[in-house]
Amino acid sequence: MCGIVGLFLKDKSLEPQLGTLLSGMLATMCDRGPDSAGFAIYGAPQAGKAKITVQSADPAKDFEGLAALVEKAVGAKVSISPKDTHAVLVLDADKAEAARQAIKVERPSIRIMGAGEAIEIYKEVGYPTEVAKRFGLAEMTGSHGIGHTRMATESAVTTLGAHPFSTGADECLVHNGSLSNHNNLRRELKHDGMSFETENDSEVAAAYLTWRMNQGLNLGEAMEKGLDDLDGFFTFVVGTKDGFGVVRDPVACKPAVLAETDQYVAFGSEYRALVNLPGIEDAKVWEPEPATVYFWER
Repeated sequence: MCGIVGLFLKDKSLEPQLGTLLSGMLATMCDRGPDSAGFAIYGAPQAGKAKITVQSADPAKDFEGLAALVEKAVGAKVSISPKDTHAVLVLDADKAEAARQAIKVERPSIRIMGAGEAIEIYKEVGYPTEVAKRFGLAEMTGSHGIGHTRMATESAVTTLGAHPFSTGADECLVHNGSLSNHNNLRRELKHDGMSFETENDSEVAAAYLTWRMNQGLNLGEAMEKGLDDLDGFFTFVVGTKDGFGVVRDPVACKPAVLAETDQYVAFGSEYRALVNLPGIEDAKVWEPEPATVYFWER
């Protein structure tokens, strides 16, 4: 049992409130997943720039001199903004892959949480409200975000095992459920060049969607394909730089609620996650249908 929340803003005037709203939604899901939590925020991209979110169990040591190290490796200016055990590096977009490789080689104790033009990912072991507070979620701004509270059932309680999982640029996924064919699918995806940090079935789902989008599909089309290829019980909420998607398996035993107004689309594992959103009393509220993809894009 895990908790999922998501908020996709149509109205730009709400963007300064994204973190506050998402933080409140995440807090309602603590009892569904008290062992760890995480969230992804999509902020305004900077022209020609990329962001890399990294994590360390020893940030004082690992983040010291990291920007200079990466600058030397890629030959371009790099800025760093530490937040507790995480930090966000900003650099020229065409240097991002070289920077990722430099971090892996020079600071192997650092883990890359996600990268892209807009995305920042933060996740840690701990009670969800404390995780959100550690990283200052309530103060963050952006166009959309997703969050997850985890109750581990099939893998260890670790930072890397927490959600969201990101396996492609500006892409991430949160999951409530369990996949039965993730081991076979992981082997197939590895054969096609995908890499994995954990044995978590949810990371396989994220990598599958990235793999499909690398073939030229958009998020909605990739999720449609997933209904044929992913076995088990699942509710997924997925983010890209411009999109936000929801899908449930054909049995749909995991709880899910969507709400839509002229200002936003919101998702919660339970309705209580949505009750404090502005204008919720006038929203269209419904339970997503089984084996049906819901997809919004800017």
